[in-house]
Amino acid sequence: MKPPQLTRWQRIFAAALIFLGLSGILSRSAPYTAPQPTPTPTPVTIELIPPPTLPAVTEIVPTSIPCPNAECVIVTPGPQPTPLRFALPTPGDEPVSAWRPPLYPVPWALSEFDHFYFERPIAADNVNWPLPTYRYGGVFFADVTHSGVDIPADPGVPVIAAGPGTVIWAGWGLFSEDPTNEKDAYGIAVAIRHDFGYLSEPLYTIYAHMRSENVTVGQFVSTGDQLGEVGDTGYTTGPHLHFEIRIGKNTYFHTRNPELWVAPSQGWGVLAGRIMDSSRKAMHQAPVYIRALDTTREWTVYTYGPESVRPDDYYNENMVISDLPAGRYRIAIQYGDANNYLTVQIVPGQVTYFSFRGEHGYSRDLPLAPIVPVPTP
Repeated sequence: MKPPQLTRWQRIFAAALIFLGLSGILSRSAPYTAPQPTPTPTPVTIELIPPPTLPAVTEIVPTSIPCPNAECVIVTPGPQPTPLRFALPTPGDEPVSAWRPPLYPVPWALSEFDHFYFERPIAADNVNWPLPTYRYGGVFFADVTHSGVDIPADPGVPVIAAGPGTVIWAGWGLFSEDPTNEKDAYGIAVAIRHDFGYLSEPLYTIYAHMRSENVTVGQFVSTGDQLGEVGDTGYTTGPHLHFEIRIGKNTYFHTRNPELWVAPSQGWGVLAGRIMDSSRKAMHQAPVYIRALDTTREWTVYTYGPESVRPDDYYNENMVISDLPAGRYRIAIQYGDANNYLTVQIVPGQVTYFSFRGEHGYSRDLPLAPIVPVPTP
C-alpha cells in the first residue's frame, strides 16, 4: 500500500516543524553564555617600616689629626665615648710584584750593629719576601709562636742556600731530632752551619717544609746552591718555605728574626721597634700601625711573643718589618685611652729604630752597645 501523497502546503508545513524541533534540541545542548567582565583586583597596601635609628659611632682616625711639631708625637688623653680603636683598613697580603730592586750584596752593614749577612733563600724570579700576615713571633697554630718567616712559593721552586757553610741536617725529623720521624713538624728540612758567626757565636739557617732535599749531611754549599724544592711537608696549610736564623745553638729556642739578617732591596730599608708599657715591660701581640706618607699604603705588625722568640742582641726589639721603600712613615700605637703617633724616615739599606714606653711616648734614641765578653786567654 502506498503512503498517502501530501499536498505542497502540507510538505512546507512539515519541513517547518522539523526545523523548529532541531533548533530547540541544539539550543538545549549548548546554551549561550554571555561573556562576563574581568573583575578588578583589590589593591594590596604594603606598609614600609623604616629601620631603627642606630646611635652615632665615634671613630678615631689617626691620620686626621695634624702633627703639631716636627717629631709628630701626639698623645690624646681622656675617656672615649666608644671603645678605643683605629679606623685603619685591614691590610691584605703583600701584593705580588713582577719586579723589585735587586738585593744589596752580602754581607751588607752600613751601620755598626746591622748584620745583613744572608741572601734570600728563594731567587728573585719568584716571590722571595716574607708573608706579612705571619711574621716572626706571631702566634697561630695552637698558640705556638712562629720562630721564623714564611715565604710563599709554588711547589717545586728551588730553595737556595742563604750563605756558605756545611749541611748538618738533611731530611725528616729536624724539629724532633729524629731522622726516622716522617710526622715531624718541619717536614723535610735542611740545616746549615755557616762558616762565619756573630759576636763569637755560630750562625745557622733552617729551611723547612720542602718536598725534597738535594744535599747530604757533611756537604759544603756556597751561597745560591740549590738545597731542595719548596713543598708542604710537615705541619703546614700549603706550600711555602719556612726560614729561620739561629745563633749559638741549633735549637728552636735560639732563633732571631730573619728580617734583620737577610739583605733588603736596594733603596729599601727595615723598621725595628721595642714596644713597652709605662713600666718598661714588653707588650706582647700589640698591633703597630704603619702608613707610608708618600703613598698612603698601610701595614699592621704585631709585637712578638710572649714565648719562644729572642730579640736581637743590640736592638732588643719586639717588632720588625722589612721591605719598606725609603721615605717618611707614620707609626700609630694605642695605649690605654690615648692614640700615639711618630713620624720616622726609612733610610736605604739600614735599620731605622724607635722605642715606645706607654705614657712616656716615643724615643728614637739608639740602644746602648751590647757588652761582648772578652775570651779568657
